[in-house]
Amino acid sequence: MENDPEDLVAYFRPRIEVELAELEGDSRATDEDRRPVELDQQSVGRLSRMDAMQMQAIAAAVERRRRMRLVGLDQALRRMEAGEYGYCLDCGEFIGRRRLEIDPAAPKCVRCA
Repeated sequence: MENDPEDLVAYFRPRIEVELAELEGDSRATDEDRRPVELDQQSVGRLSRMDAMQMQAIAAAVERRRRMRLVGLDQALRRMEAGEYGYCLDCGEFIGRRRLEIDPAAPKCVRCA
């Protein structure tokens, strides 16, 4: 059934858990990218300090987005446990399976998003 809460949880929980595990693994991979940039004017052939700072800023932005996604996925799991998964936080209407297919952590329906 389209909006049966048990079916939704059974279908989407594994997807959310897999994405959570992947994102948690990504954190370890980006730790080195977020290290402070060291100025080494004696080096030849290395990235300039500006390039390194730009890469660090990009890595920080990616990390912020990753953390926001982790929070969203965790909140979706909490809604599952509370029996509220699949229903809009604002209006209480069913979010819609197609929207959940695109983003299983979607907290709101299209109208309220």
